[in-house]
Amino acid sequence: MPTEIPSLLTVGQIAKQLGVDTHRVAYVIRSRRIQPCGRAGIFRVFDEAAVHWIASELRRIAADRGEQGT
Repeated sequence: MPTEIPSLLTVGQIAKQLGVDTHRVAYVIRSRRIQPCGRAGIFRVFDEAAVHWIASELRRIAADRGEQGT
């Protein structure tokens, strides 16, 4: 029985998926102390749960600033 391989994304891939700048994603990861689930060479990789957490924090930051979108 095949098992599902989890999708792991780098900071750049997360930023592209969420439509935001890389530095915003990096800020949320650093300020919220979100730990990567592993590494792919020199890149930190994050699982789907971390991506949802990052997206949620970006929306909260945008709402606090009164920004549109994101």
